[in-house]
Amino acid sequence: MCPVCHEPLVAFELDGVEIDRCVDCRGVWLDAGELELIAGRAGTPPGALSRALNAAGGMRQGKRRCPRCDRKLKVVQVEGSSVVELDRCPAGHGLWLDAGEMESLIGAFETGEEGAVASFFDDFYCKKREASG
Repeated sequence: MCPVCHEPLVAFELDGVEIDRCVDCRGVWLDAGELELIAGRAGTPPGALSRALNAAGGMRQGKRRCPRCDRKLKVVQVEGSSVVELDRCPAGHGLWLDAGEMESLIGAFETGEEGAVASFFDDFYCKKREASG
């Protein structure tokens, strides 16, 4: 279930990576390892995104709940040309990105790991727009 609007998540596949998306609020759930898979396919080393997600400190308790284990998600800040906040499961089940956060990530990064992830999701959103248009 979507951690924001509690609607069912719909699974999409792009380049062999399964993306769970809420069609209502357009948020995206990435299961554990999917972010690394996306970055690894582009051949990029870990960057600010991985460092932020793996840091023990700097997170605050969020209000949303993990769609896998129902624990409260932790809010993580990723600094680039702007600050993007993402929600991470404390048990390591995955990562939630609001539609606005994803657009910020796409706009903020052009290179490295973050750029690879942004490019992947830019393709995802373009392909979704083409399919619905």
